[in-house]
Amino acid sequence: MADAVPGSADRPLDGRRVLVVDDDPTLLEIAATYLSAAGGTVDTAADSVAALELAAAQQPDLVVLDRMIPGVDGLTVARRLRETSAVPIIMLTALGEPEHRIEGLEAGADDYLGKPFSPRELVLRAEALLRRAHPAGAPGGDVTLGRLRVDAERREISLDGAPLALTAREHDLLAYLARRPGRTVSREQLLADVWGWTIGDVSTITVHVRRLREKIEADAGAPEIIATVWGVGYRLNAEALAPQEAGA
Repeated sequence: MADAVPGSADRPLDGRRVLVVDDDPTLLEIAATYLSAAGGTVDTAADSVAALELAAAQQPDLVVLDRMIPGVDGLTVARRLRETSAVPIIMLTALGEPEHRIEGLEAGADDYLGKPFSPRELVLRAEALLRRAHPAGAPGGDVTLGRLRVDAERREISLDGAPLALTAREHDLLAYLARRPGRTVSREQLLADVWGWTIGDVSTITVHVRRLREKIEADAGAPEIIATVWGVGYRLNAEALAPQEAGA
């Protein structure tokens, strides 16, 4: 953790409130130092009770959450946050197995970072998540595919006229696929274009697609809107979004 602290001119988090949750006081201090130097307003918590109280009171723009904390664990905290908020979550974990990272993503995390980590990488990942959650402009245009509508300016996706409760990553993933109906997109391409990662675990894509299906498919176990192209990736089927006939 010997990265140089960002200078005053390098403030990618300017104006954003970040909640960092970890029971390691040294890590909390380092993370707060780097995120503050990058322009963030940082709150810290050492346990799950304080984390949930601060999240409710401060309404952070980003949460950096350790998986193993006193009280209920980080997975449970993420799930509780997801009950009322789409705030971007970066989960920290010393558990390096893919299934552990997948558990974090399934609990609602948007990104994960293994311990030990570079504080500079934490800042860069925070910046990337916040940029996607709060874009400076509307990327791409509006899209209407039958029952699905992507409103770029409002950054909202609706199905059958009702807005979907999506995290920042889920929104970006669904919008990306909706702008490419009928096209098969590889997991590696999604990782590069939606996550901005050139290297990463493609299981991240699998988990987010599963979460999206739970929100948009009539039967997530037999998906029709987001189809799996085995060995390659995924394809959004516009035909499955055709308006349903009355009484159907």
